[in-house]
Amino acid sequence: MNAARSRRRPPWWAVLSAVVVGIVVAVGSAHADDDAAPVPSASATLAVTDAGSPTSQVPAEPQQDEPAGTPVDGPTDASGAAPAGGPTDGSGAAPAGPQADAPAAQGSALAAVAELAVKGRAPKTGYSRDAFGPAWADVDRNGCDTRNDVLHRDLVDVTTRPGTHGCVVQTGTLHDPYSGEVVAFERGETTSSLVQIDHVVALSDAWQKGAQQWTPETRRQLANDPLNLRAVKGSLNSQKGDGDAATWLPPSKAYRCAYVARQVAVKHAYGLWVTEAERDAMVRVLSACPDEPLPTGGPEEAPAAPVPPPAALEPAPAAAPEAPAGGDVSFQNCAAARAAGAAPLHRGDPGYRSQMDGDDDGVACE
Repeated sequence: MNAARSRRRPPWWAVLSAVVVGIVVAVGSAHADDDAAPVPSASATLAVTDAGSPTSQVPAEPQQDEPAGTPVDGPTDASGAAPAGGPTDGSGAAPAGPQADAPAAQGSALAAVAELAVKGRAPKTGYSRDAFGPAWADVDRNGCDTRNDVLHRDLVDVTTRPGTHGCVVQTGTLHDPYSGEVVAFERGETTSSLVQIDHVVALSDAWQKGAQQWTPETRRQLANDPLNLRAVKGSLNSQKGDGDAATWLPPSKAYRCAYVARQVAVKHAYGLWVTEAERDAMVRVLSACPDEPLPTGGPEEAPAAPVPPPAALEPAPAAAPEAPAGGDVSFQNCAAARAAGAAPLHRGDPGYRSQMDGDDDGVACE
């Protein structure tokens, strides 16, 4: 009987081993279930008390993503703080797009730029100064050539050479707009060039931008138009050459708006075109002064009329010859030339004699 009972009951150690094995298997199954457990959804969270013990599950409010491109109260960087500056692109840097142009006032030089034709520069072939007529002609027939007219207008404290009907400027003071410097002028072989007359729109530049198609008379008018002329420091006139607004601007930044406005006015009045680079340079300068007026060539641009001398200083001869259209002409003196309406006489003109050209500058009876 004891042997049969022994067969029916396993020994105690076997029972203990079976229990241990069961516990191990159960623990393994529990870990396997943890690995496979799904991540709790966003619709429910497990609240935890201060003591760390779980409490009831509380549903969380569903979160909605902000659709792409939706504006917010203000631009922010990645930290959520507003950047210091204006709007940014995705990198956080300010966009490199063009800034808004300054509004152009009606009648301003900036507004007139938009009315200029934009073309490429034509070849300089065929250009010569002579294509614009004789240098410093007396186009207004006031008895004084254009150079002296402009010196009268732009210089202060002017003195004139005796016996020239108040025409020939002997000395004066230039407040040079291009440099802001003060230049003393004295007429003479080595000093006259210290003050020169600048064609604001250079004649060569005009030739390459429409003037070669003009009549000689129109070119002569441009070369002597007071709107296009300015007495300036000679070295800066030489430095400028035939440059346009894209290649040369006055050193004095305070005068650049007025300078570019005058170039625009001349090109606008004569129908000259500009290159794209020149147009852009004009806009860039004038955008800083959008109210800069477009010069019109009004009374302030007119040359000052020479003061007529007393009749007793240089009486005209009783019978003064009239200057014929061509052929050999001879005048006894400058008074005779003026009485005939021929003065001033330029080298090569009928009636010109070097004896009448006291300073040998190519212009007699100035």
